Amino acid sequence: MKGKWTLFLQQKWSQLILFTLFIVVTSSALYFSKKSVIAFLLLLSSLLILHYMNLKNLTKWIMAAALLFILIPFASSGGPAFHSYMEVATMVGIYVSMALGLNIVVGMAGLLDLGFVAFFAVGAYSYSIFATSQASNFMPFGTYPLGGESFWMFLIIGGIVAAIAGVLIGIPVLRVKGDYLAIVTLGFGEIIRILFNNADRPVNFTGGAMGISSIAPPKIFGFELVFPNHFYFVTLVILLFTLFAVNRLEQSKLGRSWKAVRENEIAAQAMGIPLVKTKLMAFALGASFSGVMGVVFAAKQAFIDPTSFTLMESFTILVMVVLGGMGSVPGVILGAAVVTILNLQVLTELTNWVNQLTNTGIISIPQALSPSKMQKFIFGAILVAFALYRPKGLIPAKNKIFDASKLKSETPQKNSVRTD
Repeated sequence: MKGKWTLFLQQKWSQLILFTLFIVVTSSALYFSKKSVIAFLLLLSSLLILHYMNLKNLTKWIMAAALLFILIPFASSGGPAFHSYMEVATMVGIYVSMALGLNIVVGMAGLLDLGFVAFFAVGAYSYSIFATSQASNFMPFGTYPLGGESFWMFLIIGGIVAAIAGVLIGIPVLRVKGDYLAIVTLGFGEIIRILFNNADRPVNFTGGAMGISSIAPPKIFGFELVFPNHFYFVTLVILLFTLFAVNRLEQSKLGRSWKAVRENEIAAQAMGIPLVKTKLMAFALGASFSGVMGVVFAAKQAFIDPTSFTLMESFTILVMVVLGGMGSVPGVILGAAVVTILNLQVLTELTNWVNQLTNTGIISIPQALSPSKMQKFIFGAILVAFALYRPKGLIPAKNKIFDASKLKSETPQKNSVRTD
């Protein structure tokens, strides 16, 4: 009986039937219930189930796009928690893109970066300064604030500025490696935050500790994007581009060079790989994805200040990469989604539930032990558990396997063609 059930699950059509049933049940539960966090999380988990299904990659991509662009927004729109769900989904997209950027630096190139949130801040401030009247404090020409139409241009500008910042920080820190590199990048992250915190005098560039408010919302064809569901689709499009770029980079010559440098720098250099250029490309490309999402974050929040870019943010993004599996693209996506949902949705709902029980007198838990205040403890416990029992992460990285005999048999044929 067990063997027949296993054989049944391995069939494509049976997987599709069960997957469709799961989607119908979870999306119906989410749409018709006023608020069901469990149904929302189960519907999101369908993307993970899809990853493990025995289907072609193209089919998986089409089904995932249908889920993300159509089904999840529609199923979430049935109740008053629609904007709450879209807010969580948008933040998941932002953090997934940032984690994919850090995965290039840490997971593929093997460069431990503890100040990655600095590039996120650079992208956010690059849009915020020009989308408010802040730029008129130091710009002798032009009219500020710029309109919401400039948001699309600043997606590119934010990525370029963050990439330049990545190269500038990469040049001096490449003299060190390992733990020393981690300490230097940690210091860089703090320097950027303190710089933004104090750049309000003698000329007010960043608003200092008061931050920058009233950031112009994006506009497209005269329509303002102000609600979470609007930013959900913007984030989704950028995330798909990021995924495409990261996948192409991983399979490219540059991606193989990153992995070679990660495994053994001396051997990689002996094979003719330029170490400095390869590492700087990792810093620049990883930072650019973070900078683009910084622009989206600033436009979505309409207010930023230096407290949005603390050291804890860098650690959180690193936790996402380590938890998912360093160097693994699907693993990092899963790790970022788990940590973000745990932080924004699960712990918040758990705290509300505990507060309700406390207010009704059923239990009595001190505020200091509230689940939302135990975030760092929970993340630490998860990391320790994974270090002990699953050190390669939720979905470990897999290198492409080549058939050595096939490659050897093809090599003489190519040489003969060239000779002829």
